[in-house]
Amino acid sequence: MKNNGIKVKFWGVRGSYPVVNKDFLKYGGNTACVEVNIGNKKIILDGGTGIIPLGDKIFQEYIFSSDNVYERTPINVTVLLSHVHQDHIQGLNFFKPINVLSTKMSLFGYSGFNSSLDETLSELIYGKSFPINLYDINADCVISDISETFVLILDNNSERPVVKRISSQDDLIPKKDEIIISAMKSNSHPNYGVMCYKIAYKNKSIVYATDTEGYSGGSKKLELFAKDTDLLIHDSQYTKEDYLSNVFSKQGYGHSTFDMAYETAIEAKAKRLAFFHFDPSYKDEKLTNIEKIFKNKNENCFLAKEGLEICI
Repeated sequence: MKNNGIKVKFWGVRGSYPVVNKDFLKYGGNTACVEVNIGNKKIILDGGTGIIPLGDKIFQEYIFSSDNVYERTPINVTVLLSHVHQDHIQGLNFFKPINVLSTKMSLFGYSGFNSSLDETLSELIYGKSFPINLYDINADCVISDISETFVLILDNNSERPVVKRISSQDDLIPKKDEIIISAMKSNSHPNYGVMCYKIAYKNKSIVYATDTEGYSGGSKKLELFAKDTDLLIHDSQYTKEDYLSNVFSKQGYGHSTFDMAYETAIEAKAKRLAFFHFDPSYKDEKLTNIEKIFKNKNENCFLAKEGLEICI
């Protein structure tokens, strides 16, 4: 690896559907996508519309790497899908690197249906709803299901993640330059749950927990999974008032309030908290006011926004 840190960049922070309007410029209107760079390894969390501008950037770097198409630096990415709801996959078709023959893309996730992830994606975003089929794309794309019982290992010696079954606590601890990716299934999101991910490198880690809803007394499973993490990226779709509204309650929708995210971070002793996956009706002014409230409680929490980069 080239450095000893984890670089995180937000490309899409909205939930449900993308929004384009002058009132959404500060935090952005693209749906879920987060880029994680560790050395020369690129990991992408979710494929909402935010993956489209990210793909444009990666494609541009590929073009500029050489005038000779056969000497360009190959693209190699690992994509982790939390689940297959539309706002987490709707940008995958337009991710430019999938059109490049030399691209190696390893895509892992959880569909929750009675079909494999590749079959589910083929049905949802290709075929009937797109001009080409999934298997017509140029990239060398390997699509695999993932569960809590396995970890993914990335290191300098492997082009693709190595899948290993967890046999002891030691399998979750990175050795030397390894990147260890582990998963935790949250059952609170209808209809089949989601995967939360932890990316660990050396003595650092980040946890990505989108589309999860708080429980009475807190989500103990998630708190343990995220224990002492350097950065917790947590679903924060609603304010408490909207969540508990007598007119249109959001309870049971599988999303958390800002308060739920904050409580989870405190219980997990996360060093920093990024509120994430905002309701598409929440304009910049409202989100800015929410951020002020929580920053007054704790300087180590903030609202994710498109273009924000963090080094851990």
